[in-house]
Amino acid sequence: MKRDTLLDFFADRINSTADFLVYDDGYRTYTYSYDEISHAARRFSRRLIAAGIKPHDKIVIWSENRPEWIVAMWGCWLAPCVIVPVDYRASQDLLARVVSIVEGHVVLVGGEVKAPAGNVESWPLKDLLAPERVDTRTPLPVKYQIPSTSPATLAEIIFTSGATAEPKGVQLTHQNILANIVPVEREILKYRTYGRLFFPLRFLNLLPLSHMFGQAMATFIPPILPGVTVFMHGYNPSEIVRQIRTRRISVLVCVPKMLEVLREHLLHVIPDIFEQPSKTEHVALRWWRYRRIHRLFGMKFWAFVVGAAPLDPDLEAFWARLGFLIIQGYGLTETAPIVTLNHPFRARRGTVGTPIGGVEVKIASDGEILVRGGNVTSGYYNAPDATEAAFKDGWFHTGDIGAIDATGRLSVRGRKKEVIVTPEGLNVFPEDVERILLDIEGVRDAAIVGTTSDGKERVHAALILEPDANAARVIRQANAELEDHQRIRGYSLWPGDELPRTEGTQKLKRGDLRQWVESGDTPSPRSAQGEKNARAIIQRLAGERAIGGDTTLEELGLSSLERIELTMALEQQFNRSIDEQSLRAASTVGDLEALVAPASTQPQPTQAGSRPYQRSEFQSWNRRWPARFIRRLALTVFLLPLSRIFAWTTVEGLDRVTATSDPIVYASNHQSHMDGPVILAALPAHRRSRVATAAAKEFFAAHFHPEQFSWRRRATSSLNYFLGSLLFNIFPLPQREAGTRQAIRYLGELLDDGNSVLIFPEGRRTNTGEIGQFQPGIGMIAAKLQATIIPVRIDGLDRILHQSWRMARPGPARVAFGEPLRLEGEDYQSLADRVEKAVRSL
Repeated sequence: MKRDTLLDFFADRINSTADFLVYDDGYRTYTYSYDEISHAARRFSRRLIAAGIKPHDKIVIWSENRPEWIVAMWGCWLAPCVIVPVDYRASQDLLARVVSIVEGHVVLVGGEVKAPAGNVESWPLKDLLAPERVDTRTPLPVKYQIPSTSPATLAEIIFTSGATAEPKGVQLTHQNILANIVPVEREILKYRTYGRLFFPLRFLNLLPLSHMFGQAMATFIPPILPGVTVFMHGYNPSEIVRQIRTRRISVLVCVPKMLEVLREHLLHVIPDIFEQPSKTEHVALRWWRYRRIHRLFGMKFWAFVVGAAPLDPDLEAFWARLGFLIIQGYGLTETAPIVTLNHPFRARRGTVGTPIGGVEVKIASDGEILVRGGNVTSGYYNAPDATEAAFKDGWFHTGDIGAIDATGRLSVRGRKKEVIVTPEGLNVFPEDVERILLDIEGVRDAAIVGTTSDGKERVHAALILEPDANAARVIRQANAELEDHQRIRGYSLWPGDELPRTEGTQKLKRGDLRQWVESGDTPSPRSAQGEKNARAIIQRLAGERAIGGDTTLEELGLSSLERIELTMALEQQFNRSIDEQSLRAASTVGDLEALVAPASTQPQPTQAGSRPYQRSEFQSWNRRWPARFIRRLALTVFLLPLSRIFAWTTVEGLDRVTATSDPIVYASNHQSHMDGPVILAALPAHRRSRVATAAAKEFFAAHFHPEQFSWRRRATSSLNYFLGSLLFNIFPLPQREAGTRQAIRYLGELLDDGNSVLIFPEGRRTNTGEIGQFQPGIGMIAAKLQATIIPVRIDGLDRILHQSWRMARPGPARVAFGEPLRLEGEDYQSLADRVEKAVRSL
């Protein structure tokens, strides 16, 4: 159908009951259909209008990737107003400058950032998909009509820089963005019939939505296929692989740097993948040769879509050798964003494809890539001088150097302003020299910049080396492979763990590196970027007290739950996998900083052939229908009738349970081993078989640590664990040993599958019937899992089966269900106290 504006696309494509967006926040997974996103977007547009937002007003979105981001985008365009995306890792100062430039009316704030200071109003994004806003059965407040919008209407302003200079805002209209969507859609439709067997395609999107390519791959491509977009929390490589495998991801959308991170991860997991075959093999043979890799990722995963930065040809060759397809293109924010795109099955290595329909590309006399077409921006927001400099004779000057081969495929050499011109007048492209350096053993990372001396520009290297590497040897080895004009004339050793890169696209900040080299500054290792960031994360959890490398974790007084948050924050910041055993072994802040050292300096965590993702303590078999059938039968026929013989139970507040939808977290005081059966007996029959009961992992110590116990204890413990898992759907919750993080994650999986959970927050049984202090874990469960908590009070069970007795004695008991609670906040002990107070009040 003909489309004039993005709202036509919205009406045509965002309108089905199929899954559209999946969000894993590290604790739970949330899935939304196209209809739910459409309905929430329309409601948000009404909210904007009711708040006095006028057409063409500017709404700033400052958030990590999450479904509410997409809701906000469509809601703003429906209002209609203009979105101004800002990377969530940007500083408050940059945000304030952007808000000031565009005169933003509202800042929509994600969960990973704090509300900005100043006079601008801020709204939390998470409210946009609250349950009462998503229910598609609820009619909109008034009859809703899509507003009148023209192709030339401004849709968004994206700022392309701002680290050291005034940021420039790229203006993109509905027409600009549609000029990208329509040609790609036309190509996809040619092949959609053949791909129906593989639909829906699932995309794991790691590109920030604050960048146009991230928006395109998350918002516009999946509805055409159809497809599903998955967002996840952080960039931990082992978690990325787990997401790809468990969610049956087809395509990973990311920046080239992520392919490097994943390659390093595979090196640690399966080192022999770097053994190259003696000759080129057919893709089917490559799949078979590297079948362990494909099993690791899952057999449905087949491609990477790479954008936002150049891809190293050697990295492309590595993944192609493993049997994966690499799809890359070329574009800029100013081109909304695609200029050229490789056909998935007709790609040529080292090129970025041919121009999409309606886009023209030519190479200027100096090698610069010039573009024109309907996708090209009209200019920069309130910046006429910058706009005039970027356009000449109707062509947009990209600032990139490239070439077009005989087949029309474009290759990109580098940024024009970063090309080094030697005294002989020859051009040196930094990427060519960096490629040689990075292939040398002992070089962890490298960047090439041009430095000026006596009016002449020279090639200079900034290096990060392994501890035993010799810089002079590295330079000699590199120069032996380089042409005369490419040879490195000087080098500096970067003091940090990582070279400075942009947050979203991971491009090298060559300007910062050049300034550092020419200034002669030599910051001490204490100022290294990675260490400073790690220290800042630890400091945030430590509060106001000063910390140093020798500060012990005991001095910090971090709880087990704060350690979980620390682990996730460090993994997200440094793209590292940190297991709880390693975290528990760390005794000082310095030890923690060592945990996030570059992967190449860490010992290999697994041996070849090992199974690093095995998680034996959490089973799934007891959630499948055969186990549920046996459990329901056993509970109904003999287990619960037996418990009723001993516990003559009075039930109160059951209407509070029936009025609340599953899943529910039942939080009860703890008196006896009979607590679980008696509470299950009090619940409606249709809910019992889908309640999972938390049990202390230490109670089954002989099952989980068989090497420490006799065979008789092991057999008894394993039998008890099996029967408890089958008949009462128990799962282990560690109280003293490592594993709390995995248990919280498993709790989230239970809730995602529609299971309710019974938990005893005291962590121990009562002795005289008293209620002890609830542990902060229930507060974290309530807040992080966004779970509905129903307080439960039991009385009398300590007099039926006391913890010191071996046999129960019949007697009266009472089970009371309280009002449902929805808790938010970061003070988990305070939240736990609220649950405890609610239980006591019953």
